[in-house]
Amino acid sequence: MRKFKNIAIAAVVIVALGTAAYGIAQAQDAAPQGDAVSGKRIFLKEACFTCHGRVGEGGAYNGPAPILAHTALPFEGFKGQIRNPVNDMPAYSETMLSDKDIADIYAFVESLPGPGSPKDYPILNN
Repeated sequence: MRKFKNIAIAAVVIVALGTAAYGIAQAQDAAPQGDAVSGKRIFLKEACFTCHGRVGEGGAYNGPAPILAHTALPFEGFKGQIRNPVNDMPAYSETMLSDKDIADIYAFVESLPGPGSPKDYPILNN
């Protein structure tokens, strides 16, 4: 009976740890609550639009800059790109942009409509 009790306790601990790890992974995937209005202000103030366009449409200022509207990056990837960017993008440390600022910018770019379909432009449908 004692062996069964020890096995049962071990099973409960394993399930609890697995559930906690799953919850942590889910929390890491979710973006923190950001303010899109503040994010737009920061996006413009920091001149992100210079390369990425005023509505996150991307551009070619110094080579192709990614489209940010409805970015496919999860928040942590987006933040990682801002902190340790690839290519020509400048890095923004926590003293330059707080995690809250980044969450606000992320909320802003997620609120943008993204690229339209050619069907949205009547001139292209003739």
